[in-house]
Amino acid sequence: MTKELLGAFLLVFVAEMGDKTQIIAMMFATRYKATSVLAGVLIGSLLNHGLAVLLGATLGNVIPVPVLATTAGLAFIYFAFSSLKHEVDGGENMRGYKNAVTTVASAFFIGELGDKTQLSAITLSMDAVYPWFILMGTVSAMVVSSSLGIWIGSKIGQRISETLVKVVSATLFFSFGSIKLVTVFLNKVDIIFIIMEVIVISGAFIWAITRFIQNNKERSL
Repeated sequence: MTKELLGAFLLVFVAEMGDKTQIIAMMFATRYKATSVLAGVLIGSLLNHGLAVLLGATLGNVIPVPVLATTAGLAFIYFAFSSLKHEVDGGENMRGYKNAVTTVASAFFIGELGDKTQLSAITLSMDAVYPWFILMGTVSAMVVSSSLGIWIGSKIGQRISETLVKVVSATLFFSFGSIKLVTVFLNKVDIIFIIMEVIVISGAFIWAITRFIQNNKERSL
């Protein structure tokens, strides 16, 4: 019982140190209150890993990993564009507790689909005597590792401009999403097609950032 909990905790904690989810938690902490981000991380991780533990090996047979990874990649790119859109549209209500928690929880739930930590939860639960202790271990590891990123993000957010924070945050989301999609399609689609798609999407993203920065400059005048 304790061995399974500690084993799951250590495996996921080590895997998450310096991983994208820890970085994402840090960036969210520059935008929202630390308590909101932590609550979102807890809910998103609990739902994602709860699904993995509940379905176990069946999830891998019902929903192929490439499908999960593609969904996560597209979601990250959506978060990148929507982050800039909310700022341009003056979406200050995004700082509200409920909206912040929902945003972070959604990012963590979708972002972990097909990721190594979800796959680890599935694998560990297959042979576990107490699968719910696997869930406790993996979720606790996500919360602890993310807490470090949240602490750093809350300090950084007080010292740099909100515009820069938004641009960096959106860029990270876009990068993570692009990497996931390229990884999925690298051996399944012609490389020329992948390059063209990357150029088109990257161009649209650069345009969105340029417009975002210009609008913020106009507001500050």
